[in-house]
Parts: sequence; structure tokens; C-alpha cells
Amino acid sequence: MNIKEIKEMLSLMNENNLVELEIEKDGMRIRLKKGIPGGEAIAQPVVIQQEKIVTSQQTQTAETKTQEKTVRTIEIKAPMVGTFYRAPSPESPPYVEVGQIIEAGQVVCIIEAMKLMNEIKSEVRGRLLEILVDNGEPVEFGQSMFIVEPL
Repeated sequence: MNIKEIKEMLSLMNENNLVELEIEKDGMRIRLKKGIPGGEAIAQPVVIQQEKIVTSQQTQTAETKTQEKTVRTIEIKAPMVGTFYRAPSPESPPYVEVGQIIEAGQVVCIIEAMKLMNEIKSEVRGRLLEILVDNGEPVEFGQSMFIVEPL
């Protein structure tokens, strides 16, 4: 999804007086929610994940047969635009490291957006296979940040 599509969704919400809209397209889910006028808006981070199947080929030397092995992975994607941080402060150790087992609900990073630090949590238990973003780099909405093998 791109900015134009998100703006069209916002326009649709305004035209039809919708408070909340959730759409799933091509394996990506977006949820838009407006604050209630006169009420207090509460910002809660949302972890958006996309499942995919990765196939790798393994050749058996003795028999020269090709065997497919399927590894199920999940991508933890950025739920907002902002700056990606692996640790709560420059002196602190990172929240997660490659190879580490992460638990559902565990904080995996922080995204700073408009001077607010938003903790991003994992929705699954699994082994962290790859970190796709460097510390201090900007991230876009829906950008893959981590690849996790569910356990």
C-alpha cells in the first residue's frame, strides 16, 4: 500500500463518518482509527505481520536428488513511519539479537514518531533470524524490520 491509497481510505472514512476502518490486501493489513471528538485519543502500537513461505533447495550428493525444504517465517513490519531504534538508549543493550528466542508480547524495538517513543512488540514466539534495519534508520509504514521463525 502506498500513501495515495491510505489517503483514499481516510477520505472514505470522512465521507461515511466511519470511526474505524480495517482492510487486508495482498497479505498486508492496515487499521485506521480516528479519535472521538472531545475524547482523548490513546496511541497504542500495532504490530503488523505478514506470513510467507520460503523454499530452499538442498541437493543430496550421494543420490543427486533434489529435495524441497519449507521454512515458515514471519516478518515483523513497521506499524508507522519513524526512526528505528534497537535499544531504549544509546548505552543500553539492544532489545533482541539474531538467533535469540523472542516471546509473544516482548518488545523488539522502538520507533520514534513525532518525538514519541513507541515500543513495538512481537505477536509470536520464535527465533529471530534476521534484523533488516540498522539502528537510527528511518522506517516506512509496512516496511519489514525483522524475520522470525515461529516456534
